[in-house]
Amino acid sequence: VQLQASGGGTAQAGDSLTLSCAASGRSFSNYVVGWFRQAPGKEREFVATINRNGDSTFHVDSVKGRFTISRDNAKNTAYLQMNMLRPQDTAVYYCAAARLTHWSRVERAYDYWGQGTLVTVSS
Repeated sequence: VQLQASGGGTAQAGDSLTLSCAASGRSFSNYVVGWFRQAPGKEREFVATINRNGDSTFHVDSVKGRFTISRDNAKNTAYLQMNMLRPQDTAVYYCAAARLTHWSRVERAYDYWGQGTLVTVSS
């Protein structure tokens, strides 16, 4: 599966952005999806994950209540709705996919990665 992340941009604190992860290739519904991010000078970190049919998700504590991962398998697309953005959310955001039976927070579990989309949040 090939992934294309989009939707990044510049926002002010408190704004909202929605990232999209469009998949092509093999059946998207066979893959769990994760969103990760890498802030300047820091290691990449897990943000959120969703299982294959979208009925189970997990978000890292720092984004709970602000970000929501979702997917539309009919459109071969996953999303990350980001509300109440903070300057510390500034990072390159990556979507990833893995042929697993359940979602995963583990970066090395993911075999396929999108190219990343930059989100910059100013105060």
